[in-house]
Amino acid sequence: MTITICVCGAGTMGRGIAQVAAQSGFSTILFDINDSALDHARLILERNLDYLLEKGKISVAEKSTFFERLTFVTDLQECTGEIIIEAIAEIEEAKVSLFNELAKYNNEEVIFATNTSSLSVSSIQGKIIFPQRVVGMHFFNPAYIMKLVEVVKGNQTDDEIAKTIYEVCRQMGKVPVMCNDAPGFIVNRIARHYYLESLKIVEEGIVSYEDADTILEATGFKMGPFKLMDLIGMDINLSVSESIYNAFEEAERFKPSSIQIEKVKNGELGKKTGKGFYNYSNQKT
Repeated sequence: MTITICVCGAGTMGRGIAQVAAQSGFSTILFDINDSALDHARLILERNLDYLLEKGKISVAEKSTFFERLTFVTDLQECTGEIIIEAIAEIEEAKVSLFNELAKYNNEEVIFATNTSSLSVSSIQGKIIFPQRVVGMHFFNPAYIMKLVEVVKGNQTDDEIAKTIYEVCRQMGKVPVMCNDAPGFIVNRIARHYYLESLKIVEEGIVSYEDADTILEATGFKMGPFKLMDLIGMDINLSVSESIYNAFEEAERFKPSSIQIEKVKNGELGKKTGKGFYNYSNQKT
């Protein structure tokens, strides 16, 4: 059976997931309500594939085949397939509304996969028409490079649905890890302290954020916490921190940093806005 994967949201994560799916041989649909977002996604995907071509990772024919597998759409009614992956804003109501709208155009066999990094899969599925067919499929940024995918089972997720998504991840060349729904899942719960403790020592004047990045990278981390927050997006990182903080009844160890709150307030969200902890105004997006 040929599987069609629909990815909703053409931002950094959505287009990265679409790249992985299309490169892995799946017929792929990338949806966004914004034409300019799709145009930008196409440009970035062209650039990514040209890089792979230059490095000898793919052939000219493979690049051509990639775009034959990928369709860009702005009409939600065209989002029909066996698996639908949402990669939209971290707002539960928006995700629920999207899945319920998509249920109108897809049969009862569709799998709804949410790429949420902090919201409860169980809470989302409790408001969906097909709750047993909702599962977490948490990719990490950049999705076309990072190997890990957390496959998250909500309270009502059918075991076979979770296994299917697990196998799809493997077909994508990913390393899937199955886990039950819990605040922050596995990685974000542990990683909060990588960010929050780093922010705390900067707040306390112990070290600069540049030196903190340098020290941690020198000890073996591929990217320092401040560079990583800039890459992920300050708003997304703060949203995850706030979600976990609230889920753990405002436990002090998960309290969001005032530095990050101020950055978000000032629109300094990292690479996507040209400035975060570092300045990216002269870099291509």
